[in-house]
This record gives sequence, C-alpha cells and structure tokens, in this order.
Amino acid sequence: MIDIIRGMTQLFFEYGAMGSGKTIEILKVAHNYESQGKKVLLMTPAIDDRAGIGVISSRIGLKREAIAIHKTDNLFTEVSRVDGELAAVLIDEAQFLEPFQVDQLADVVDKLNIPVMTFGLRQDAFNHLFPGSKRLFEIADKLEEMKTICTFCGKKAITQLRVVDGKPQYQGSQVFIGGDETYIPVCRKHWKNPDLKKLKEFFPANKKVSKQ
Repeated sequence: MIDIIRGMTQLFFEYGAMGSGKTIEILKVAHNYESQGKKVLLMTPAIDDRAGIGVISSRIGLKREAIAIHKTDNLFTEVSRVDGELAAVLIDEAQFLEPFQVDQLADVVDKLNIPVMTFGLRQDAFNHLFPGSKRLFEIADKLEEMKTICTFCGKKAITQLRVVDGKPQYQGSQVFIGGDETYIPVCRKHWKNPDLKKLKEFFPANKKVSKQ
C-alpha cells in the first residue's frame, strides 16, 4: 500500500494483475485523505464502462463516481481547473491512459506540486505492456506492486488470462474490457499451460460479454 503520509510530491504507479485489489486501494486512499478533511480528485478512463462511464467500482461492490478521462483530454488542464486546494489526484485503470497524458500528470506533480497516484495493470492478457503503463514505468517516481495469487496453483500471479467461451485467448485486441467473467489472475506457467478442465469449471457459461 502506498503510504500517503509523506512530505514529498511524486508520481506513483501501483500495479498488479487483475484481482489484486487495486480499485479497493484507490478507494481506501481517497477515504483516508477525505477523513482528514482533504480534497482529492478521482479520475478513470471512460473506456472502462463496466459500472458506467466515470465510475470506479471494485469487485466487492464498493464504488464511487469519478471524472471520466477521454483519449484526447489534457489532464494537466483538467486538474488546473479544479476549485480549491487538492491534496492528491487519484487515477484508476491507468493502463488505459495515453502516454502523453502520463506526461501531463508528471507536469501536475512538477508544476502544480500535487501528488498523483495511479493504479492499474502492468501488461495485457498477452504479456505486453499497455502504452500508459509503459510510460509510467519510464517516468514515475515510485513503483509499487500489488500481489495476488494464481488461480490454479496459488503462486504469485504476474498477469491475467483472458477466457472467452471457456477457451484461453492468446491473440486479439489489446483492450478487451471485462471482469471476472473474462479474466483470471495467473502465474507465467499457467498462463502458458492453463488447466483446461478447471477453466470449464470456472467459466461454465462464459459468454462474449466483454467488448473491444
């Protein structure tokens, strides 16, 4: 967990496989700030509309409204327009940010002296970095991994397996929005060689409910 009690302003990226609790963490960080009477700005990319556009929603049912980020938005401008003093900018699903938007968040830190904490996936279901995550790895001041376990063996999960119609997917669109009905956290071994029998048990009626 990112320690929010600090005397420095930085760009943070907290990342992990699906199911590692990233969304719960961002909601907890927001609550911690607000319980101290401090103002935060919550943002999330509009492309992830599973709970509605501009909604941060966790798997356990906690949710909050947030500012929806579109691909052409200037995040430095958006933050600059906020009335009142901001204690932090908190961004969920940061892997979907454009690289230039990550640079704008760095400007928020460097020019406006506001901490920016981003939360998201490191890589896609084919083990390639998302452009937004790649840029965060390149320029973030602090990186922190949130851990979860492989669905099959209980070892550390490093990625997520995409499953459609009960079958693992190893090609397709990088962005394929979905939740527990489409993705499971896995280690490298079981990403390459998942237990197909167990997959059918996990996804007895898996349908193409996700969208590209």
